[in-house]
Amino acid sequence: MRILITGALGQLGSELAPALRERYGVDNVIVTDIRTDSQSPAVLGGPFYTLDCRDGEALTRLVKKHRVQRIYHLAALLSATAEANPQKAWDINMNGLYAVLETARTEGCSVFTPSSIGAFGPGTPKEYTPQDTLQRPTTMYGVTKVTGELLCDYYHHRYGVDTRGVRFPGIISNVAPPGGGTTDYAVDIYYEAVNKGRYTCFLKGDTYLDMMYMPDALKAAMDLMEADPGRLRHRNAFNVTAMSFCPEEQAAYIRRHIPTFEIDYRIDPVRQAIANSWPNSLEDYAARVEWGWSPEYDLERMTADMLNTLKARQIKHS
Repeated sequence: MRILITGALGQLGSELAPALRERYGVDNVIVTDIRTDSQSPAVLGGPFYTLDCRDGEALTRLVKKHRVQRIYHLAALLSATAEANPQKAWDINMNGLYAVLETARTEGCSVFTPSSIGAFGPGTPKEYTPQDTLQRPTTMYGVTKVTGELLCDYYHHRYGVDTRGVRFPGIISNVAPPGGGTTDYAVDIYYEAVNKGRYTCFLKGDTYLDMMYMPDALKAAMDLMEADPGRLRHRNAFNVTAMSFCPEEQAAYIRRHIPTFEIDYRIDPVRQAIANSWPNSLEDYAARVEWGWSPEYDLERMTADMLNTLKARQIKHS
């Protein structure tokens, strides 16, 4: 299997690239991004190219050169960043996806494209949001995600492209820094707990959102692409979930390990409005039935692993 990743230096890609190389072989995973980070494991660990995913001709040349069979298209502006520059978000998120799908159509590639809980809106049921439900997002990020889901469905039904995707919740990582999303607080809080013993949160303390630890996100992205296509009634995109919590609840779990940890609040009205438009929790029955989805981490296990990892890293670098 030959794989190409776009946006590979982002939060998800920087960890997906090494995971895919471990599974499929270093030289079989071609990593691309519009920027270059010479110290990134994704760059150092194997083939890397600087690529603007909107450049369909350059993308097609790479796919042909390396005989790519599968594309993980991760390049996109995230929720808060996209809302600050909606025109740029539409350009990158939609024209990038269109170029990838056109390359996949002409070169016979399968495509993984992540959607998001941002694809839902204030009219969507807030609790245990169904797989198939009303999607009327009020952010540009959400608009691009819904449009992307429909476009991927179209390319599958019209051209037979093997498109697949999941609606990721907030992703929490102990490796890559957050990249401008509304759920960034859930990552930052662990770093600040270890480094400073306190955290100032930009969302209200009782704001519930769906979350997932990075190892489960990587598992979902890889397992779906390996699933038997005959079992997939849905393709773009499956609800996947692992846990739902609010900042106060997360802080309480951190205090089990750092009893003196404190949290206060300085609300960002833009990100709070985005969070208020999203579901509190998702229902992921279709993913469980159609390709065997099952997360391994809950809030308790993730918190212990995050804090232990960050503490060990702090000791190592001190």
